[in-house]
Amino acid sequence: MLIIKNIYFNLLAIQISLIKFFKKIYFATNFYNKSLISKTPQQFYFHPNPFLLATITNYKRFSFKISEIDPNIFWVEQKNQKEQKDLHNFLWLNLIDRKNDGKSIQKIINIWMMKNSKYKINIWESSVISKRIISWILNVDIILNNGMFDFKRKFLTSIITQANHLKKNFKFENNYSKRIEILTALLLTGLVFKEYEENYNIAIKELEKLVKNFFDQDGFPLSRSPNDLIFFSKYLLLNQQCIKDAQKYLPDFLESTIKKNFTCIKKILTPDNQMPLFNGGVEEDLKKIFDHVDILDIEKKDQKNIIGGIQVLKYKNNQIFFDIGEPPNKSFSKSYQSGPLSFEYHVDGSKIITNCGFGYNISSKAVLLSRLTSAQSTLTLNDTSVTKFERNRLINKTFGNSIKNTFKISQFAFSENKDKIESVALHDGYQKEFGCLYKRKLLINKLENNLKGFDEITKKNSKPISYCLRFHLYPGLTAVKTMGGNSVLIQLSKNKSLIFTVKNENILLEKSIFLGSNKILNNTCVSIYGKLVDKDKIICWEIKKNI
Repeated sequence: MLIIKNIYFNLLAIQISLIKFFKKIYFATNFYNKSLISKTPQQFYFHPNPFLLATITNYKRFSFKISEIDPNIFWVEQKNQKEQKDLHNFLWLNLIDRKNDGKSIQKIINIWMMKNSKYKINIWESSVISKRIISWILNVDIILNNGMFDFKRKFLTSIITQANHLKKNFKFENNYSKRIEILTALLLTGLVFKEYEENYNIAIKELEKLVKNFFDQDGFPLSRSPNDLIFFSKYLLLNQQCIKDAQKYLPDFLESTIKKNFTCIKKILTPDNQMPLFNGGVEEDLKKIFDHVDILDIEKKDQKNIIGGIQVLKYKNNQIFFDIGEPPNKSFSKSYQSGPLSFEYHVDGSKIITNCGFGYNISSKAVLLSRLTSAQSTLTLNDTSVTKFERNRLINKTFGNSIKNTFKISQFAFSENKDKIESVALHDGYQKEFGCLYKRKLLINKLENNLKGFDEITKKNSKPISYCLRFHLYPGLTAVKTMGGNSVLIQLSKNKSLIFTVKNENILLEKSIFLGSNKILNNTCVSIYGKLVDKDKIICWEIKKNI
């Protein structure tokens, strides 16, 4: 069955690649470019709030004064494709001086329109076009202020030409992230131009389909990615606010989904105001989005502590985020990381145990490292990851990086009483290759106010294997082994430290890397390791305050 599936995906990838190849040739023809020309709008029906752009971007790269740059050299060739896309999507417009840079912006856009009025591969890529349309519309007040009639007409024509390209091709876009960008751009054109209200109706209809297909009943992405939760919430919020500003009827599905999204965000928000670093999670400045979280009427009575397969355990100054979810469907797995039963631990508002994060802000190599089970705070056997990822370049290029195998989570149990909070789960990800089952129990002792862990490896054959339990410490924390050799002192600050202790096991401090930021950071990893032949194994460890 697996071979048949691989053959199917290979043939489908070849078909899609050929279609894309011939479409790019067609897009470059005069015939296609003429087909994008339609009626130029007379004017903007309303001007959306330009500060809404800040909700979908945290750009800091282009903090410059446009008035000090020669527009004639602004569009010189960029060093790489990413830099080119960053410049051509115009999201940097929300950083300009709105009082003094208007004339310079008009010159820059005018030169852009002269050079790029027809399809060009990277500059007219769907995500770049979508962001460009969104940014142009949200910044129209400064772009058209005191502009000449000819410039205004060319500007409006350019927006519609690009929107027509998106409208002709959005159904061929399988990437949900790019799809919501496209629909947001179309929605905005339908709101601000009366002549193109059809774009609004199309966008609303397709947004409803997207929401239905991409989120679970709680409003969490089926990709199980906290990063996707933030990304899609921002775009849905932008759509909502623009619809309200235009005094249009707000669809019920949009209001309901946004409320669910932000409820999920609030449920898994860490004490340091971040998302936990599971399955594509990265550290991001969420300040701008928090204002909207606070104003939403989120149900306080909902005591559900599992969102998107992430369980949240809280007691006083202890907070744990525990990944007890199964891997997503192959089509939603582009950001999945192979870390079942990994956890993150916070004490007194500071993160102590972390996962390494998803390195997409750094490099493709960092992304590859991020996917390894060893980059998560959980168990690895024979230095092998639980999940196998697709290595076929054609399939990855066509469908995005995806998983090849799956596993099951079972024996889940949760209990809480006056003495303790306890959560248990088991996964069979190592059963096929090594004949092993892995069960993890996390226990917060309320009486002693500490964390205990019990990691059980059940072995069903006599083949020797090596095991390693990793606990990645957050960057900046220092750790040293104690004289006894079975514990580690973790220094949080000058007068505050924790003791990590394990019974009857080898413990090692290793150098590690943290990939959840915009650059690679060094950190320390506490590792428990050993060999297993024909016996089951229970590894007991504890983290408590050093008194």
